[in-house]
Amino acid sequence: MRTLRVLVAALVAVITVWAAPPASAAALTEVTDFGTNPSGLRMHLYVPDRVQSRPPVLLAVHYCTGSGPAMYSGTEFAQLADRYGFIVIYPSATRSGNCFDVSSAQALRRDGGSDPVGLMSMVRYVLQRYNGDASQVFVTGISSGAMMTNVMLANYPDVFAAGAVFAGVPDGCFATADGSGWNSACANGTVLKTPQEWGDIARSADPGYSGPRPRVQLWHGTADDTLRYPNFGEEIDQWTNVHGLSTTPTSTDYPQQNWTRTRYGDKVEAYSLQGAPHNLMASGMALRTIQFFGLDQGDTTTPPGDDSGCSVTYTVNAWNTGLTASITIANTGAAPISGWTLGFSLPAGQTITSGWGAEYQPKSGAVTATNVSYNGAIPVGGSVGIGLQAAHTGTAAAPATFTLNGTTCAAA
Repeated sequence: MRTLRVLVAALVAVITVWAAPPASAAALTEVTDFGTNPSGLRMHLYVPDRVQSRPPVLLAVHYCTGSGPAMYSGTEFAQLADRYGFIVIYPSATRSGNCFDVSSAQALRRDGGSDPVGLMSMVRYVLQRYNGDASQVFVTGISSGAMMTNVMLANYPDVFAAGAVFAGVPDGCFATADGSGWNSACANGTVLKTPQEWGDIARSADPGYSGPRPRVQLWHGTADDTLRYPNFGEEIDQWTNVHGLSTTPTSTDYPQQNWTRTRYGDKVEAYSLQGAPHNLMASGMALRTIQFFGLDQGDTTTPPGDDSGCSVTYTVNAWNTGLTASITIANTGAAPISGWTLGFSLPAGQTITSGWGAEYQPKSGAVTATNVSYNGAIPVGGSVGIGLQAAHTGTAAAPATFTLNGTTCAAA
């Protein structure tokens, strides 16, 4: 796993600075006695202050070198759980490199052993302990966690309603016979099979099952040099075949610059991100996943001071190697905002050199701007102004989307 640990290090640097945990009494807690756990996984749990009467459950699986707490603090799922009233499980792998087992024969079949058994124990624990909705159980993951997402969807198709895979490989692709956890051929995108072959592999994980299959959302960057881009097409082949669908999209659109989204009926949705590396997950993507799952519908529970309405004006003044951007954040909702983080992704080649009105981290890529002491409150109908100066290597374009406290804002 040395190669994956080295190449994924940049992922840690990017995603661990996106957003602070929600401002509420709810906190991440560790559960130590959750059931059968053959590989010694750790379990952390986030239960919002207010949840639905029968809360949905999301299993959020980290990348190599990561942990459950890092996945909690570095992604937006906890903030979205506050808004929509679902519960998030954050497991931690404990083996060397903190990668999940997606290679062994035990892991690649239902109740065969290893990590998937422990992960299922976590899900069952939450469903029982918190009166969870067994028809609304979901799984998502990044890199190693993305690979595990595909494994869990194949092993337990009766448990998960849907999954979202951020830079993964097909279920079974990483299988090894020598006890190794690393499959170079798969990582390099050279394990190529027909849709029928991939579908058969997924179906073989639970051969007695003939019921409905989970919906799947896939994300992959064309410049991924860790789990290379051909794996994206193989994943599409696998899950369209599992659902009995053609590999020809039923629709294609372009949600934002350099994104191509293809849909295959209402069962499979795939995002190809032109030029994006392995550490592709950026602010706002978690919301798209929650929307795909349908967790943004129905009995929502919006905490006070975190209303969904917002708009952002981003005005650029550029010269040959630099630019300034004036940013206005407006509260267009029905409740005041107390404490905010604004998320956006700078175009490639732009690097922040200074800023005002907010703390900006990191200085390029997926950036989070956090309020300073004097401007954290935005009343209903009010706004705050912030700004930044940046160097650029050719493009002075504005970010494509903005999120405020995890919610996508309208562009003003």
